[in-house]
Amino acid sequence: MNKIYDKITGIDLAIVAVYLIALLVIGYLASFSARKKNETLFLANKSLNWYNIGFNMWGTNVGPSSLLTFAMIGFTTGITGANVELYAFLFLLLLTMVFAPRYIASKVATMPEYMGKLFGDSTQNILAWYALVKILVSWLSLGLFSGGVLVRQILGIPMWQSAIVLVAFSGLFTFAGGLKAIARVNVFQMLLLITVSIIISVVGLQHVGGFSELMAKTPAGYWELIKPASDPDFPWPAVLLGYPVAAVAFFCTDQAMVQSVLGAKNLQQGQLGVNLIGWLKVLALPLFILPGILCFVLFPTAQPDEAYMTMVTQLLPTGVIGLVICVLIAVLVATIGSSLNALSTVFTNDIYVKKMNPEASVKKQIQVGRIVVVAGCVIAVLMAIALDNVKGQSLFYIFQSILGFLAPSLSVVFLLAVFWKRLTRLAVNFTLSWGSVFSLTVGLIYLWILPKDGNPYFTWPHPFMISFYIFAILFVLAIIISLLGKVPEPKTIDAEAIPPTSNKVKWLFGLLGVVILIIYFIF
Repeated sequence: MNKIYDKITGIDLAIVAVYLIALLVIGYLASFSARKKNETLFLANKSLNWYNIGFNMWGTNVGPSSLLTFAMIGFTTGITGANVELYAFLFLLLLTMVFAPRYIASKVATMPEYMGKLFGDSTQNILAWYALVKILVSWLSLGLFSGGVLVRQILGIPMWQSAIVLVAFSGLFTFAGGLKAIARVNVFQMLLLITVSIIISVVGLQHVGGFSELMAKTPAGYWELIKPASDPDFPWPAVLLGYPVAAVAFFCTDQAMVQSVLGAKNLQQGQLGVNLIGWLKVLALPLFILPGILCFVLFPTAQPDEAYMTMVTQLLPTGVIGLVICVLIAVLVATIGSSLNALSTVFTNDIYVKKMNPEASVKKQIQVGRIVVVAGCVIAVLMAIALDNVKGQSLFYIFQSILGFLAPSLSVVFLLAVFWKRLTRLAVNFTLSWGSVFSLTVGLIYLWILPKDGNPYFTWPHPFMISFYIFAILFVLAIIISLLGKVPEPKTIDAEAIPPTSNKVKWLFGLLGVVILIIYFIF
């Protein structure tokens, strides 16, 4: 195993120290400002600009898993992994044009609160607990697990030690500053991530001899975005049908992602922020996938899940290695910090204030939110260790499988709630409760009881397709239950209060769509 630790110099340590001090200063200033203005930790007093929102959403989305999985995909299959980033355009557009205006008009702080306004307290309560589980599993645990894998590759220490150190720093940052601190620092952190990733790609291309040489030294299939139905990793039916299930839940309904939009100054700033993350996701191809392809050419005997770190240890000089360590800290603070903030927001608003103490002061809400942050850190460490014991699965399949099994219920109820007025409370509650039990049971069997590799009983479909099948079953059941029940009462959210989308936002999304179509045409 290649360890950065063996190559760290005093210059690298000095760079890391300066970076950590800068993070803590920014967090302290944001926290001091929040106390001065009597803000909560949760929505940054609705003060976020488009660039804060875009970089914060991207930082939440990228996480350490992107550095691992996209480089691994580039190493093993080429550019086809970019589909999940480019295809996301449609669901970011859905968030911008359909969901965000409704969220802003409803003046909510959380997704459970929004659904509670539509379907009542029982729905809000069910979704609040479901959201807590989803944040703990799909954000905190996966983010901490992939970060622990990176640290283990660097230092060779056990997962439990890596997880404790990482979550302690991220938790401290979130504990102090809340969403405002996270959003402010993520602008700087994501610019650093872009810079370092460009350095890795440029240095790698120089060693290969240029882009034309890279294409000549890789299999032709490495440069195809769309794969045949027989492809084991990214068959086009699975991408076309299965990925949208997770994408709707991820981009349009997930508290950790949507919270930045809820903290926007106004709707247009939120929509422009979502547009920015769309442009940033286009960069996944040169920033995250290309290093994996370069590693395949330069170091073909490397382990695929160590492709990113292999490029770092073999090609980068002193000083730049310190910047790489800073990037690892950046993506961890971005993902885990945003996740902890979302966790505390949902629990404090939808459970503590709603059910336990409706008269809670801002100070008391902050105290409860910070207790939840600490509890979330402990649970995340335990779950990261559990994920480390999953056998016979690559990191990519672990990530996609867990997200795919958590997504169907959310995608069904939010899509029907927006596009079908006949949806009833009973159908929503059934889908969120029993539908989720069904989906998660399938996931438990897939990951731990009858894992994909070495399973003698039957051949599992692609994880995306499993997610699609579950979505289709729950979608039909929700419609049947609604049609058999009474016609629901009018919703409490006034449709006329939904603000319009500006032409500026429409033009920017149109331009982004053209760029993505050109990329698909080329590859």
